[in-house]
Amino acid sequence: MSTLVALFHNRWSVPILAELHRQRGSRFVTLTRTLGLSRESLRRTLAALIDGGLVGRNPGYGHPLRPEYVLTRAGERLARACGPLVERLREDELEDVGLKKWSMPVVYALGEGPRRFSELRETLERISPRALALALKDLEAAGIVDRRVTDDYPPATVYRLTRTGRSLATLLRQVTAPAMR
Repeated sequence: MSTLVALFHNRWSVPILAELHRQRGSRFVTLTRTLGLSRESLRRTLAALIDGGLVGRNPGYGHPLRPEYVLTRAGERLARACGPLVERLREDELEDVGLKKWSMPVVYALGEGPRRFSELRETLERISPRALALALKDLEAAGIVDRRVTDDYPPATVYRLTRTGRSLATLLRQVTAPAMR
Protein backbone atom coordinates (compact mmCIF):
# COMPACT_ATOMS: atom_id res chain seq x y z
CA MET A 1 0.00 0.00 0.00
CA SER A 2 2.83 2.43 0.81
CA THR A 3 4.22 1.97 -2.71
CA LEU A 4 0.87 2.89 -4.22
CA VAL A 5 0.52 5.94 -1.96
CA ALA A 6 4.04 7.07 -2.91
CA LEU A 7 3.35 6.52 -6.61
CA PHE A 8 0.15 8.59 -6.58
CA HIS A 9 1.61 11.31 -4.37
CA ASN A 10 2.43 13.25 -7.56
CA ARG A 11 -0.51 13.51 -9.94
CA TRP A 12 1.69 13.05 -13.00
CA SER A 13 3.84 10.08 -11.89
CA VAL A 14 1.71 7.35 -13.45
CA PRO A 15 1.08 9.16 -16.79
CA ILE A 16 4.81 9.98 -17.07
CA LEU A 17 5.82 6.37 -16.43
CA ALA A 18 3.26 5.16 -18.97
CA GLU A 19 4.49 7.66 -21.57
CA LEU A 20 8.16 6.84 -20.99
CA HIS A 21 7.30 3.17 -21.47
CA ARG A 22 5.28 3.86 -24.61
CA GLN A 23 8.01 5.99 -26.20
CA ARG A 24 10.97 3.98 -24.85
CA GLY A 25 12.22 7.14 -23.15
CA SER A 26 11.51 10.75 -23.96
CA ARG A 27 12.77 14.29 -23.96
CA PHE A 28 11.57 16.90 -21.47
CA VAL A 29 9.85 19.08 -24.06
CA THR A 30 8.14 16.09 -25.67
CA LEU A 31 6.72 14.98 -22.31
CA THR A 32 5.47 18.49 -21.60
CA ARG A 33 3.63 18.68 -24.92
CA THR A 34 2.35 15.10 -24.98
CA LEU A 35 0.94 15.14 -21.45
CA GLY A 36 -0.09 18.79 -21.41
CA LEU A 37 1.51 19.68 -18.10
CA SER A 38 3.59 22.63 -16.99
CA ARG A 39 7.37 22.57 -17.03
CA GLU A 40 7.45 22.98 -13.24
CA SER A 41 5.08 20.05 -12.66
CA LEU A 42 7.14 17.87 -14.96
CA ARG A 43 10.40 18.94 -13.32
CA ARG A 44 9.06 18.18 -9.82
CA THR A 45 7.57 14.83 -10.80
CA LEU A 46 10.66 13.71 -12.71
CA ALA A 47 12.81 14.63 -9.70
CA ALA A 48 10.59 12.45 -7.47
CA LEU A 49 10.70 9.56 -9.97
CA ILE A 50 14.49 9.84 -10.23
CA ASP A 51 14.80 9.89 -6.42
CA GLY A 52 12.54 6.82 -6.30
CA GLY A 53 14.82 4.97 -8.70
CA LEU A 54 12.16 4.59 -11.40
CA VAL A 55 13.52 7.05 -13.98
CA GLY A 56 17.06 8.06 -14.88
CA ARG A 57 18.77 10.48 -17.19
CA ASN A 58 19.95 8.82 -20.39
CA PRO A 59 23.74 8.42 -20.11
CA GLY A 60 24.04 8.72 -23.89
CA TYR A 61 22.03 11.92 -24.10
CA GLY A 62 23.36 14.56 -26.48
CA HIS A 63 21.98 13.71 -29.90
CA PRO A 64 18.69 15.49 -30.70
CA LEU A 65 16.89 12.20 -31.32
CA ARG A 66 18.06 10.45 -28.14
CA PRO A 67 15.69 10.52 -25.18
CA GLU A 68 16.70 12.62 -22.18
CA TYR A 69 14.90 10.42 -19.66
CA VAL A 70 14.62 6.63 -19.63
CA LEU A 71 13.09 4.09 -17.28
CA THR A 72 15.29 2.13 -14.90
CA ARG A 73 14.81 -1.62 -14.61
CA ALA A 74 12.44 -1.13 -11.65
CA GLY A 75 10.66 1.67 -13.50
CA GLU A 76 10.24 -0.51 -16.58
CA ARG A 77 8.39 -3.21 -14.62
CA LEU A 78 6.13 -0.64 -12.97
CA ALA A 79 5.52 1.42 -16.13
CA ARG A 80 4.40 -1.65 -18.06
CA ALA A 81 1.41 -1.88 -15.69
CA CYS A 82 0.79 1.90 -15.58
CA GLY A 83 -0.07 2.11 -19.29
CA PRO A 84 -3.32 0.10 -19.12
CA LEU A 85 -4.40 2.01 -16.00
CA VAL A 86 -3.90 5.40 -17.67
CA GLU A 87 -5.68 4.16 -20.82
CA ARG A 88 -8.67 2.96 -18.79
CA LEU A 89 -8.89 6.26 -16.90
CA ARG A 90 -8.79 8.17 -20.21
CA GLU A 91 -11.36 5.92 -21.90
CA ASP A 92 -13.80 6.31 -19.01
CA GLU A 93 -13.00 10.05 -18.71
CA LEU A 94 -11.91 9.55 -15.11
CA GLU A 95 -8.40 10.97 -15.35
CA ASP A 96 -9.16 14.07 -13.26
CA VAL A 97 -10.58 12.05 -10.37
CA GLY A 98 -8.44 8.95 -10.77
CA LEU A 99 -5.08 10.70 -10.65
CA LYS A 100 -5.75 12.66 -7.47
CA LYS A 101 -3.42 11.80 -4.61
CA TRP A 102 -5.71 9.49 -2.61
CA SER A 103 -8.19 8.23 -5.23
CA MET A 104 -6.39 5.11 -6.39
CA PRO A 105 -5.12 4.10 -2.93
CA VAL A 106 -8.77 4.25 -1.74
CA VAL A 107 -9.89 2.17 -4.74
CA TYR A 108 -7.13 -0.34 -4.01
CA ALA A 109 -8.19 -0.60 -0.36
CA LEU A 110 -11.83 -1.11 -1.36
CA GLY A 111 -10.72 -3.78 -3.84
CA GLU A 112 -10.42 -6.13 -0.87
CA GLY A 113 -14.12 -5.71 -0.10
CA PRO A 114 -16.63 -3.23 1.31
CA ARG A 115 -15.37 -1.10 4.19
CA ARG A 116 -16.51 1.51 6.62
CA PHE A 117 -14.87 4.93 6.84
CA SER A 118 -12.90 4.01 9.97
CA GLU A 119 -11.63 0.78 8.36
CA LEU A 120 -10.40 2.75 5.36
CA ARG A 121 -8.62 5.19 7.68
CA GLU A 122 -6.83 2.27 9.35
CA THR A 123 -5.79 0.80 6.01
CA LEU A 124 -4.58 4.13 4.62
CA GLU A 125 -2.43 5.13 7.58
CA ARG A 126 -1.31 8.60 6.51
CA ILE A 127 -4.63 9.87 5.18
CA SER A 128 -6.44 12.61 7.08
CA PRO A 129 -10.19 12.28 7.70
CA ARG A 130 -10.84 15.27 5.44
CA ALA A 131 -8.73 13.87 2.59
CA LEU A 132 -10.52 10.51 2.84
CA ALA A 133 -13.94 12.16 2.90
CA LEU A 134 -13.10 14.25 -0.17
CA ALA A 135 -11.66 11.25 -2.03
CA LEU A 136 -14.75 9.15 -1.29
CA LYS A 137 -17.05 12.00 -2.34
CA ASP A 138 -15.17 12.43 -5.66
CA LEU A 139 -15.08 8.68 -6.31
CA GLU A 140 -18.79 8.36 -5.59
CA ALA A 141 -19.63 11.27 -7.91
CA ALA A 142 -17.53 9.63 -10.65
CA GLY A 143 -19.36 6.30 -10.28
CA ILE A 144 -16.34 4.40 -8.98
CA VAL A 145 -17.52 3.93 -5.39
CA ASP A 146 -20.98 3.16 -4.06
CA ARG A 147 -22.01 4.48 -0.62
CA ARG A 148 -24.65 2.63 1.38
CA VAL A 149 -26.12 3.41 4.76
CA THR A 150 -27.10 0.26 6.67
CA ASP A 151 -30.38 -0.21 8.54
CA ASP A 152 -28.52 -1.15 11.71
CA TYR A 153 -28.73 0.83 14.91
CA PRO A 154 -26.75 3.00 14.92
CA PRO A 155 -26.66 3.30 11.14
CA ALA A 156 -23.29 2.68 9.48
CA THR A 157 -22.00 3.83 6.13
CA VAL A 158 -20.31 1.21 3.99
CA TYR A 159 -18.34 1.95 0.83
CA ARG A 160 -17.88 -0.56 -1.98
CA LEU A 161 -16.62 -0.47 -5.54
CA THR A 162 -18.90 -0.32 -8.55
CA ARG A 163 -18.15 -2.37 -11.67
CA THR A 164 -15.90 0.44 -12.94
CA GLY A 165 -14.15 0.58 -9.58
CA ARG A 166 -13.55 -3.18 -9.57
CA SER A 167 -11.92 -3.02 -13.02
CA LEU A 168 -9.66 -0.20 -11.77
CA ALA A 169 -8.79 -2.23 -8.66
CA THR A 170 -7.74 -5.12 -10.90
CA LEU A 171 -5.44 -2.80 -12.85
CA LEU A 172 -4.06 -1.39 -9.58
CA ARG A 173 -3.15 -4.91 -8.41
CA GLN A 174 -1.10 -5.24 -11.59
CA VAL A 175 0.60 -1.91 -10.81
CA THR A 176 1.52 -3.01 -7.28
CA ALA A 177 2.64 -6.51 -8.29
CA PRO A 178 6.04 -5.40 -9.70
CA ALA A 179 6.70 -3.31 -6.61
CA MET A 180 6.09 -6.31 -4.35
CA ARG A 181 8.82 -8.31 -6.05
